[in-house]
Amino acid sequence: MYLINGQATDTLSAFDRGLHYGDGLFETIAINRQQPLCWREHIARLESGCKRLGIPCPEDSLLQSEADKLCQTADQGVLKIMVTRGEGGRGYRLPDRIQPTRLLALYPWPDYPPEYATKGINIRLCNTRLGRNPQLAGIKHLNRLEQVLARSEWDDPDITEGLVRDTEDNIIEGTMSNLFMLQGNSLVTPDLMYCGVAGVVRHCLLELAVNAGFETSVSTFRYRDLLAADALFLTNSTLGLWPVVKLEDTRFSLHPEVERIRQMLIERNVIVG
Repeated sequence: MYLINGQATDTLSAFDRGLHYGDGLFETIAINRQQPLCWREHIARLESGCKRLGIPCPEDSLLQSEADKLCQTADQGVLKIMVTRGEGGRGYRLPDRIQPTRLLALYPWPDYPPEYATKGINIRLCNTRLGRNPQLAGIKHLNRLEQVLARSEWDDPDITEGLVRDTEDNIIEGTMSNLFMLQGNSLVTPDLMYCGVAGVVRHCLLELAVNAGFETSVSTFRYRDLLAADALFLTNSTLGLWPVVKLEDTRFSLHPEVERIRQMLIERNVIVG
């Protein structure tokens, strides 16, 4: 089911700048028992991204009302919210009057195997690099071509996710996820100052981990640093938390602290259990 500017339709104007230029942002929100998880954090990121791009952001109350309408019968699902700059003529120049388009869509819950969360996954290193652009770093803008190209690099069902680097060889994230390293009592995640998506689960975990007894840091590191980690895991709003048991030819054991972190996120309604 789709709502475009509050109307039940799946038809978008051919003049919309989101289609022409990727001129907009989106949020992907887990729905559990008709409730969107981490709504406040998702809307805060959407508002921040809209401010960065100069797009008027729809009111929280309006988005909440439309989300409730879509999700009222969804025990589990995925809500996608997109906000574009709206219609415009040919060319990059901004319209004289910006009338944003808001699109809300409800999708079925992804059928990821449950053992990904309990037994871990195999991942690989991608060749596709992320361009460094601090003006766009962190926000979830509609241009995802780098991720599309990175994900197209493999078709092996034994590989679940791929890690991507920037043009300076720094590890940044997965094609659809954020990365964490566990080193002793420290949780380390890549610095996203120049590229990458600052995930909502990542944000919540960095806040919660301190009270759970972990030291946290945001750092720049390379592939070789991953190989020395006690454990690796990936997060996002729909996959939750997946431990990594194999990266290329290096194997990792399942770490009890990673499972403790996953349970903490479930208990705090950050991810679906």
